[in-house]
Parts: sequence; structure tokens; C-alpha cells
Amino acid sequence: MTSIADFEVTTNRGAPVALADKLGTVLLVVNTASKCGFTPQYDGLEKLYTTYKDRGFEVLGFPCNQFGGQEPGNADEIAEFCKVNFGVTFPLMAKVDVNGANASPLFDWLKREAPGVLGTKAIKWNFTKFLIDRAGRVVKRYGPSDTPESIAKDVEALL
Repeated sequence: MTSIADFEVTTNRGAPVALADKLGTVLLVVNTASKCGFTPQYDGLEKLYTTYKDRGFEVLGFPCNQFGGQEPGNADEIAEFCKVNFGVTFPLMAKVDVNGANASPLFDWLKREAPGVLGTKAIKWNFTKFLIDRAGRVVKRYGPSDTPESIAKDVEALL
């Protein structure tokens, strides 16, 4: 696997999305959760999305329940929570695992392409973010405490 174009994911409504269709777009891929201390980052993610979407930027949110059971809801509950509490309009994908034997192939690839601190591969918590350039290559990995606002300059540099 050499770029994000090698993967297909599923929306929270069950529709397939060929990420090859996203080539030419700068992407921020994020594992999310509704009951996490970092959940307020949905606000910043939505602001990034609305600020830059007309310039070829998109946020892809992947709910994940692997960290403290902080995303227990089903697709409808997650979408409703995000819309009502944070006005989320960026695409939400189907719930995934990001670590372990059942990890999404996309997240396995992202972790290989952009290891964490000290070369760790595993995702440590919710709201780990991966910035992808227009050619589908991973540019940078951000930890949960890296706010969307702090990533804006990197997004702008790729647009």
C-alpha cells in the first residue's frame, strides 16, 4: 500500500467510499469518540473543515470505542450527538478499531507511515490525527492533545 488511494472505507450510513476518489484533496483522518475529554475538539475539527473545504480540504472522522469505551453509541446516535452538540458537517465514517487484530487496514497503514512518539505504532487514545497530502501520502501524525487550531498552519501549507 503506497497511498490512501489503496483503501476503501464505509460511511456511518453503510455506503462504501473509495479513498482513491479523495486524491487531490488534503485530508485529516481522525479517530473520534463522543465521551472523551478531547471530544470538544469536534468544534475545532468542524471549524477547520468549514474554513478550508472550498480549497480542497476534508476531515474524515472515524468513531472508535477502543479507548475507555468512550464511543458506545451506534451510527445514528453518534451522528446525532455530533450534529446537535458540535454542528458537525464533515463526513463521519463507520465505527472502526484502530489497534489490534481487527484494526482497520487504513489505520494499520497510517500507523506504519507515521509512527508516534519514539516510533510507537499503536494509537494511544482518541483524537489521534493524520494529515494526508493531495497525492494521498501521510504528511504528519498528531497526538490527541494537538488541537485542530494548532494544525491549521500545516493544512494551509498543503492547500
